[in-house]
Amino acid sequence: MTRFTAAFAKGPALVCFVTAGDGDTAANLDALVEGGADVIELGMPFTDPMADGPAIQLANLRSLGAGTTTADVFAQAAGFRARHPEVPLVLMGYANPMTVRGPDWFADQCAQAGVDGVICVDIPPEEDDALGPALRAKGIAPIRLATPTTDGARLPAVLDGSAGFLYYVSVAGVTGQQQAATASIAEAVAKLKAATDLPVAVGFGVRTPDQAAAIAQHADGVVVGSALVDLVEKHGGDAPAAIRELTSALAKAVHSAR
Repeated sequence: MTRFTAAFAKGPALVCFVTAGDGDTAANLDALVEGGADVIELGMPFTDPMADGPAIQLANLRSLGAGTTTADVFAQAAGFRARHPEVPLVLMGYANPMTVRGPDWFADQCAQAGVDGVICVDIPPEEDDALGPALRAKGIAPIRLATPTTDGARLPAVLDGSAGFLYYVSVAGVTGQQQAATASIAEAVAKLKAATDLPVAVGFGVRTPDQAAAIAQHADGVVVGSALVDLVEKHGGDAPAAIRELTSALAKAVHSAR
């Protein structure tokens, strides 16, 4: 996981999300990197994105309405890898598109496209065999989610087989809708870091540089998605400039914690 190691070794990392096929994906991804994002999450559009709030739900619908396929997502990932050989790339999505052709097929496509990690929201760690072994066999990190309801009894299962980084979902809800109190995030991150050597990145509800800076005082990474996806909805094909501007402000806030 050398790209992840390098990205988090410098201090708190900014992790940024956009949906594949929503707007000019290549230009949006490039704008994230140019703005200073350390890790990129590329969302795989799906008809029933149960963990996502309205912003990313609508992005999924726009992408699917434009005819985006899984093959398109891998082509966009491969193009990103060719343009940005050092930046970690994570595919984030749901089980159906990842497993419908079999886990080995999906893992092989990830490896060919230069994907570093996969977040599958709706495969729990107890069902790791649905995708995890195939990913690990190809050197792809299965990135797991921990939440405010992940207690000490279940955390070992979440961490078992996890790689890349641990994604802490800071609220019991969907993306982009609410922001957890910094004190509760600090306490949760401290507990997670006591249980794993993986970097801990915090997301769900992080929208502003001030929020990102506060979280970066405690976490190894800060994840921003819906605020960036909103810019794609607002600006369409002209979104890259706005994405670059917001990413730059977020990156400065997160990196200042170094």
